[in-house]
Amino acid sequence: MIEDFASRLRQIKRRLPRGTPIELWWQEEARHGQQTRLTRRWARRGTRPSVAKDQRRSPAWLFGAMCPTGERAAGIFMPKCNSEAMSMHLEEIAFHIARAAHAGLLLYQAGWHGSVELVTPSNITFMPLPPKCLELNAVENVWQFMRDHWLSNRIYQ
Repeated sequence: MIEDFASRLRQIKRRLPRGTPIELWWQEEARHGQQTRLTRRWARRGTRPSVAKDQRRSPAWLFGAMCPTGERAAGIFMPKCNSEAMSMHLEEIAFHIARAAHAGLLLYQAGWHGSVELVTPSNITFMPLPPKCLELNAVENVWQFMRDHWLSNRIYQ
């Protein structure tokens, strides 16, 4: 697998002008807001703290990407998860890529990631992750942290 990754990076580099830096970005989308789950809270022993729980069933989708080496990230909330939303997210990522750099975007092989309707900016090349390898996408850990600390036990407008 490491050999495949290295050969894919070499292929991307050959297509680009000499000296173009390549940034690695990780991308993922996550559904949020549909029957939010309750998470643990610290409380005094013997007490039963109350927390808010949203009972609605209309989710929103959080699209996020990060470049750990450049310490940059891009994200948007969308009402649906489809090719149009993904295209808008790609525009947001393209805006945050360093000037004159090119991004290798690591992402799952979801249907809308390969759609013919998808508009991919010229400074981004997809690098699909192998199927059933959630642990290879660093953004998965970010979603879990956000759900545990900021996104749960709340009711949104």
